[in-house]
Amino acid sequence: MERFQLQSEMRDGAGKGVARKLRGGGRIPAVLYGRRESPVGLSLAEVDVRNILRKHPDSAIVDLTVAGGGAVNAIIRDVQRHPASGHLLHVDLQRIRLDEKIRLDVHVELKGTPAGVKDQGGILEHGLRTVNVMCLPTQVPDAIVVDVMTLRIHDSWRIRDVASMYPGVEFLDDVDSMLATVIPPTVEVVAAPVAAEAVAEPELIRKPGAEEAEAEAKPEGKAKPEGKAKPEGKAKPEAKAKTKEKE
Repeated sequence: MERFQLQSEMRDGAGKGVARKLRGGGRIPAVLYGRRESPVGLSLAEVDVRNILRKHPDSAIVDLTVAGGGAVNAIIRDVQRHPASGHLLHVDLQRIRLDEKIRLDVHVELKGTPAGVKDQGGILEHGLRTVNVMCLPTQVPDAIVVDVMTLRIHDSWRIRDVASMYPGVEFLDDVDSMLATVIPPTVEVVAAPVAAEAVAEPELIRKPGAEEAEAEAKPEGKAKPEGKAKPEGKAKPEAKAKTKEKE
């Protein structure tokens, strides 16, 4: 693994005000810790850190020169970035010894185009993006490179398949963890068009007694005026009483 040269300066004070002033001058705050020594506040040139991270984004090893002091071997353990702008905000550095094993993350790099993608129309699926390993600083690989060109559909590469390619490196993740695989293409099923059928109008079902209720609810029509009563004719005079019955 490539080791990078990194210059630093001692940093006086801490807090948002100090950090803002450093960033305004193109520098970022950092801290150096580890090996049972007191943490030391530093500042780093942002452009130098960006160049290192561009070449090795995970756990880069640096020969750190401290202004007014000596050089130390260190590893970049953590980088804080602004969530919106992506600007570097802070860097954590850990002291290391080149003859002592360290634990770190190494990114996984997939190389080539799988046969299952090119010839069978499959889809390459990336598994773990980084793997956790332990080894001497001088044996840290730049990346775990996985050649996927021979993969066909349902084929895969797992950690156990690549571990032997990196002697001196102990893989700490599950050996069955997936690094890359080719899955079948997604087939979209298109339903056949269904002829529209005439939709019968729904039959209106009346509740029992609905007709009577409607009839009662309707306003009654105007009553026809009754015809004038015909004047009663004069009573005919009763016929003269018949002669008294003979006794």
